[in-house]
Amino acid sequence: MGRILVVDDCEAWREAVCRLIETQPELQVVAQATNGFEAVRLAEELKPDLVVLDIGLSLDGLNAAARIFEVSPTSKVSFLSLENDPIDQAAALYVH
Repeated sequence: MGRILVVDDCEAWREAVCRLIETQPELQVVAQATNGFEAVRLAEELKPDLVVLDIGLSLDGLNAAARIFEVSPTSKVSFLSLENDPIDQAAALYVH
């Protein structure tokens, strides 16, 4: 089973992502966070298999991802964002 942490500051978007994930029986949303600081804390506590992370957060998603890899090294991170900044997109490829 894939344990997933969903992180986005927009509640409606976060809830929609969670509903979509939970249509898959092998996936489970174990927690939700509204900002990067909360994401890091929950990743350290829960050690999810995957963190679906918005790039544009307080403690931006790129820095949050780097800290998540420190506190939960087995977690994978997938960025999900409505932002269309090519610099952020390129930087996301090199976070670890």
